[in-house]
Amino acid sequence: MNIKFFCFFAVFLLSQSFIFSQNRIDIQIPSIHDETSQIWRTIRDIKFFEEHNYPLNLPSGQYIESLKEKSRNNQFSDKDYSPLFQFVETEVYKKEDYHKGYDLIEKNRALINKMANTIIKSKKNWEFKEFPVYTIKLTLYGSGGNYNPDDGSIIILTTPEGKFRQYDNPSNTLIHEIVHIGIEESLINAYKVPHPLKERMVDQIVLLNFKNLLPEYRLQDMGDYRIDPFLKKKKDLKNLDKAVRRVMGIE
Repeated sequence: MNIKFFCFFAVFLLSQSFIFSQNRIDIQIPSIHDETSQIWRTIRDIKFFEEHNYPLNLPSGQYIESLKEKSRNNQFSDKDYSPLFQFVETEVYKKEDYHKGYDLIEKNRALINKMANTIIKSKKNWEFKEFPVYTIKLTLYGSGGNYNPDDGSIIILTTPEGKFRQYDNPSNTLIHEIVHIGIEESLINAYKVPHPLKERMVDQIVLLNFKNLLPEYRLQDMGDYRIDPFLKKKKDLKNLDKAVRRVMGIE
């Protein structure tokens, strides 16, 4: 074997090994403050979630129902945070409720790292925003999963039994949220993409990249399929920005 070729091949293998072994996630069990904030934000946005038919997990009881009604009537405010914190601290929070969910994400760490690194390194004519590490916080409350594109954090819903909404394997939801973070600035905000179309785009990106790794993953029926004709093969993602502009009537 040619020495130069051998050296090049060895470097290539090492680089690929680094890419796929690089750790991109930090899994965290939430604090009482974290869970209070999650419940507070969910109640604050209750009208949005109900409008889009999102199933929600919230503590049961009359107190939470009264806060939801206040939010529907635009009367929910920062003043409700302190009594909500006391309620969560005394009536709700148990750290052991998160251990099984934590363990299942940890079990799938290698798969999540592989997918995150793969999608970040793929060739694109548009910018995919990435973070060195994505902070994954477990929660028992909310809509199932949400993300912060400013700091790369992801909140994912679990149960004390270690179950996750929609999928047995939380990797499905986590890569979905990582894609959300990646396209939020350069595609969604830049072209004012509406929510149903945004979700369809994320689902198509995940499926085109990882259908073989995520056999459970499925398209959500959000009712906006305009991007579908432009995303038939993985190579179509390279010019996704052009497709979005066409769908939004910008060109």
